[in-house]
Amino acid sequence: MAQGTIKKLSDKGFGFIAGERGDLFFHHSAVQDVRYDDLREGQAVEYEEGQGPKGPRAENVRVMD
Repeated sequence: MAQGTIKKLSDKGFGFIAGERGDLFFHHSAVQDVRYDDLREGQAVEYEEGQGPKGPRAENVRVMD
């Protein structure tokens, strides 16, 4: 799994991760094991790179301990 940090969170249920190959969009439905509302900018996360209808996105986003 790739690793990065949460760069930006929106109040509309999506955000961006600063990852190994640039910034990636993620949707709240891709967050695993925690609620989207519990995420904070700057948190370390791991994720899988996927493809969405508008381009690359992060999937299976998990907060790292």
